[in-house]
Amino acid sequence: MKKLLSVLAGMAAPFVVQAQNTTPYIDRDLVAVGVALVAGGFGLLFILEIIKRLFAYQLKRKALELGLSEVPAQTGQESRTTIKWFAIWTGIGTGLTLVYLTLPVGIHSLAIMAFCLAASFLGYFFYLKQSRN
Repeated sequence: MKKLLSVLAGMAAPFVVQAQNTTPYIDRDLVAVGVALVAGGFGLLFILEIIKRLFAYQLKRKALELGLSEVPAQTGQESRTTIKWFAIWTGIGTGLTLVYLTLPVGIHSLAIMAFCLAASFLGYFFYLKQSRN
């Protein structure tokens, strides 16, 4: 029992002890790297989407050239992609709004963003489950 109490006290010590001012400091270089990573990710997703649409167009064109009476059917992927991105951006917007309302920025801001994105993906999952029925 004594070991358990000492372990719990040791785990709680960093939350109680404050050696410096608790004013959050955001490094501009770190923010610049994060923005560059996000922008690069969106750029790569954009290129991937263009390539995917180009290949789908070429497939349809080849099917028509071969004289197939039936072009491969659309699976509704475009509408699902649109709703998926709507869910993602709604989660990000909600998360940023809640972060703004709970200033100053800290570790709780990351938790808010994570929960808002998780909730938006959960909503998208329920949409997919409902649309299959």
